[in-house]
Amino acid sequence: MEFGLLLPAGQAQLEAGGTPRALVALAREAERLGFASIWAGDSLSRPRIEPLTLLTAVAQATERVTVGTAVLLPAHRNPVQTAMTLASVDLISEGRLAVGVGAGFPGFSEREFELAGVDFRTRFSHLDDVVALWRELWTGQPGSFHGKVLHYDWLPQAVRPARPGGPPIWLGGATPAALRRTALHYDGWLPYPPDPADYASGLQAIRAATDRPVTPSLFLTVYVDPDPRRGLRVLEDYAQGNYGRPLAQIRTIQATVTGPVSEVAETVRRYAAAGAEHVLLRVGSLEPGAVERQLPLLAEVIAGERKPVGAAT
Repeated sequence: MEFGLLLPAGQAQLEAGGTPRALVALAREAERLGFASIWAGDSLSRPRIEPLTLLTAVAQATERVTVGTAVLLPAHRNPVQTAMTLASVDLISEGRLAVGVGAGFPGFSEREFELAGVDFRTRFSHLDDVVALWRELWTGQPGSFHGKVLHYDWLPQAVRPARPGGPPIWLGGATPAALRRTALHYDGWLPYPPDPADYASGLQAIRAATDRPVTPSLFLTVYVDPDPRRGLRVLEDYAQGNYGRPLAQIRTIQATVTGPVSEVAETVRRYAAAGAEHVLLRVGSLEPGAVERQLPLLAEVIAGERKPVGAAT
């Protein structure tokens, strides 16, 4: 099993004393401690360091880790320009980029899509079209492109990524439609179902629908604390600060765990038994320096749970 770390790049963390340079230093330390990947999130509704810019800096400062988006919302950007940016990051990282993508979430993302000029009702078709367009551009010899919602009679020649075909693209989401689309179009699966049984059934559905290799990954919000009650208070503050919603509601949507190292490790084992091979850890705290303090504790989880697996990113 491999583990990734989501960088705390939101405005709330920066206002609590973080800096972009500190984020890069955090990525270097995570690499030293054995993390396999470093990730950055994306949003227009919640201010944060732009993920592709941040990952470019991380790629230059690290040597081994995969750098990835968790998740990029392609609707926010011109798709042709984004293909060129992603190819550039892949070249700078020497082929270490993984692109997690999503189509937004009802009740959270409508205003973002309106701001970007993309119809929220067509968000899934738009996302699939964008990914297909990226791959066409990454061939280096694009022609025209006509998808369900995107249509281009002319496409410019684009820089080719480090890897033939471009970086792997992972889809976030666990609805039946998302599972079908993962099987058909994507290289990895990055959901956050609260119940490992739902993860197992989702992965089974993907594998039943395709013979292609699909990396099974998990997005897990975590706060390690020997006092679970204190950990729950920290997660509650994070849920309210990050989403404006109570933790009880967020936990019905997202995989979340708090407790001592042993309890976090047991939760990871349950998802590993369900088929997860790459666990992306997000520290659920807005406290100053929280991720830095949590990092050695998460390294204990990694040391105890890492197992040899097949090729991932």
